[in-house]
Amino acid sequence: MAKRKTKARKRGKRNKQSPLMLLFKIGLVFLLFFVFSIAFVGKRLLDDPVGISSSREEEFIDEVGENAVILNATYGIRPSIAIAQAILESNWGRSELAQRENNYYGIKGTNETDYTTKEFEDDEWVEIRAEFRSYNTLLESMEDYAKLLKNGTDWDDSLYTDVIESSNYQDAAKALKDAGYATDPDYPDKVISLIETYDLQRFDNDTIENEGQTNDQ
Repeated sequence: MAKRKTKARKRGKRNKQSPLMLLFKIGLVFLLFFVFSIAFVGKRLLDDPVGISSSREEEFIDEVGENAVILNATYGIRPSIAIAQAILESNWGRSELAQRENNYYGIKGTNETDYTTKEFEDDEWVEIRAEFRSYNTLLESMEDYAKLLKNGTDWDDSLYTDVIESSNYQDAAKALKDAGYATDPDYPDKVISLIETYDLQRFDNDTIENEGQTNDQ
């Protein structure tokens, strides 16, 4: 009889350890669930990175837009056009030219370093090497761009007059192509698409509202 009691007590001790094993198993399940969740979210972000890029894009738009509204008062450059061109020419500020030279508008000029760029010639795209201007800041690049559109070039000071005097961003985008700002035949459509996709004309409205308030005063 004494031996049976001893065995019973031993079995009781083993039963007391089972809750620890249960907790271990539950913890393992939660750990696996967490790992799979991270992997799933990571895959979704790789497949559709909009969630990551959208905030960066909005930051870029806001920064360029703030400067564009200020420059509009001096040079009359439509902010929506200035923002769209900065996006298009610099690939949202990620291009090598923007990163190394703070050149956000692809403006050519004297530089110790030349860069590869594409030009549309004779109905085909060709790669060329060219020198581009270098700036200290984004604002400096934007101001030089605004001066170019406002004052034109050495050979034609009214080259971009139609861009500035256009009554809407659609005509302004087409005037850029007509003036030869870019060789891409689809340049106006790309500029217009960016303006409409990201509602960049809201920055034009800001300048109109500010002018209205000034006139009221």
